[in-house]
Amino acid sequence: MTDIIFLGTSKAVPNSDHQNSHLVVRSGERVILVDCGVNPLVRLRQVGVDPLSLTDLFVTHFHPDHVSGLPLFLMNLWLLGRKKTLDIYALDVVVDRLKMLMDLFDWEGWDGFYPVNFHCLPDEEMMPCIESGDIQVWASASCHSVPSIGIRMDFPEGSLCYSSDTASCEAIKRLAEGVDLLIHEAADEDGHGHSKPEQAGEIASSAEVEALFLIHYDPESDLDALKKRAEQTFGGKVIIAQDLMTVNFS
Repeated sequence: MTDIIFLGTSKAVPNSDHQNSHLVVRSGERVILVDCGVNPLVRLRQVGVDPLSLTDLFVTHFHPDHVSGLPLFLMNLWLLGRKKTLDIYALDVVVDRLKMLMDLFDWEGWDGFYPVNFHCLPDEEMMPCIESGDIQVWASASCHSVPSIGIRMDFPEGSLCYSSDTASCEAIKRLAEGVDLLIHEAADEDGHGHSKPEQAGEIASSAEVEALFLIHYDPESDLDALKKRAEQTFGGKVIIAQDLMTVNFS
């Protein structure tokens, strides 16, 4: 069985009920965290995911609401006794900055720290990242204000695509083609590499997905109105992702 758990759903400014957008996917032996703008340790425990079971981490881009929790989370895993390797995937330029961020904390001097394997991804479309019996993962460069990626995951029970932060983008549409579930941002901003809910609906419709989940929205906005606006351009199911929501594939 595969499940997706939304650990946070807010854009850059969260509130008491919505943390910054990040999620975890469990499929077979893989436990994949996507983004780390806040320390996900407590959220993972809230939803019954052992933080030490994490196998992979994708960092979509280097904005604070997607990376600022990384040093504390990696340190927490070390303090909890992690020994196995953690694989981290990001664009080349993002990996460089992640290493610089960790160097500020002198992480190479943390005695007995577990191995971290960085996978540097080129700024291209449909980059293969993970291929195992449980899951296949690809990434494509998106259309944000800084280098960023969207992610597609195919597993035995279905498929999903996560846009991360992006303007309306042909590369994300191609990445999402035919998936069961498209998780698309709805920051509802002009410019700055973000999308309106109508644009998320257009991508979902063009990619012929089964369902659209809106994420990375303003939690203080009228969420019913955001949903209705996406429904104007997408005839399938539209759902507002909420913190701690779980979607099961079986």
